[in-house]
Amino acid sequence: MPRIPRTALALAAALTLSVSLNSHAPAASSPPLREVLLVGNNWDGTADVLASSGDLAKVGRIDVVPDREQRLAEIHRDPIRLAYFLGVRLGPGEGHDQFVDDMYTTPDGSSAVVSRPSFADVVSLDLATGRLNWRFPVAGYRSDHMALSPDGTKVAVSASTANTVHVLDVRTGAQLGSFRTGDKPHENLFTDGGHRLWNMSIGEVTTALDAPWLDWTKGDRRITVVDADTYAPVKVIDMRQRLDAAGRSDLSDAVRPAAFSPDGSTLYFQLSFYNGLVEYDVAADRITRFKELPKSPATDEDRTTWVNDSRHHGLSASPDGAHLCVAGTMDDYVTVLDRATLQEGPLIPAAKPYWATVSGDGRSCVVSESGSDRVTAIDFATGRPTASVPVGDHPQRVRLGHVPTGWSGPAAR
Repeated sequence: MPRIPRTALALAAALTLSVSLNSHAPAASSPPLREVLLVGNNWDGTADVLASSGDLAKVGRIDVVPDREQRLAEIHRDPIRLAYFLGVRLGPGEGHDQFVDDMYTTPDGSSAVVSRPSFADVVSLDLATGRLNWRFPVAGYRSDHMALSPDGTKVAVSASTANTVHVLDVRTGAQLGSFRTGDKPHENLFTDGGHRLWNMSIGEVTTALDAPWLDWTKGDRRITVVDADTYAPVKVIDMRQRLDAAGRSDLSDAVRPAAFSPDGSTLYFQLSFYNGLVEYDVAADRITRFKELPKSPATDEDRTTWVNDSRHHGLSASPDGAHLCVAGTMDDYVTVLDRATLQEGPLIPAAKPYWATVSGDGRSCVVSESGSDRVTAIDFATGRPTASVPVGDHPQRVRLGHVPTGWSGPAAR
């Protein structure tokens, strides 16, 4: 039997030791994360990143349209896409392009997933470099509200001109499924631990046919509930029937922002043209209460002057379920309601508040003031403002997310 050289034996021993040590070494841990608020500045194509609680201090900013010139060049080469692009600008954009509607971060804090209405897509942005990870063009010509599953693995996005909701893998952008909705799908909400997905279609909101007797021109508005694993329909809720049964045939059935009670038993929602909210018992499948909120004397009562048929647009529930926070968009105020009595608190002046979410510590309602380019925190317990900071042009959606600790924005390129 031939002798094995000592150097070979030594090398083999070293390799064995290395394999042994590596097999018992702990896996590399993910970097520690910081909870933040993401504020989508719709008209300037940025997202401000703020502290999730307290003083809402600015952490950094993301350019959500790093591929702006490429996308614009593509649009201008396609007459149909250009027509829709300009339609978004003149309609829901109020004369501006809509570069960011909704956004979430991935669970590991490495990327932000953003819907961009004017570009009719969803993109993933690397938070370290600012570059695109992937891009998903939605069906039709406009993307809208999104919802992130509770486990953070998939995101649902409304393709508003195609009456479709896409569900995407947040890591790869691959479509996991899709389903049909009513006209102009809008809000999306995951429920039942992520096993159900609710979509609210709002119909046509950009025409001037806003008189109550012309409501039939707004299209097919409904709530579509699907199985969030198979995307098969579970039920369709025609809120027109429920409103009529409750004696409110005068109200539009276009369900706008909505929020569930913590146990999922009750849904609260706003309606087109309505200065108030509606309470709906999910199990009983019926409306239980209406809450009409004050009108501002300064608000023009001409419905065609209200932004995309919204009188009030923005609603959130405190984590303990004791309070509701309402953005009185066209009436220029925010107020916190006691959920048991639906009695409103002080009316806090705010310039066209457009969205309401909950701070990271759960103590405050955080609203975007699209008319003054600010984000303001309102204490749930007192109904009073606790912080207000400037952000970019026309803030709309505000979402909780995570970034790596120490992150202050993508590295300069």
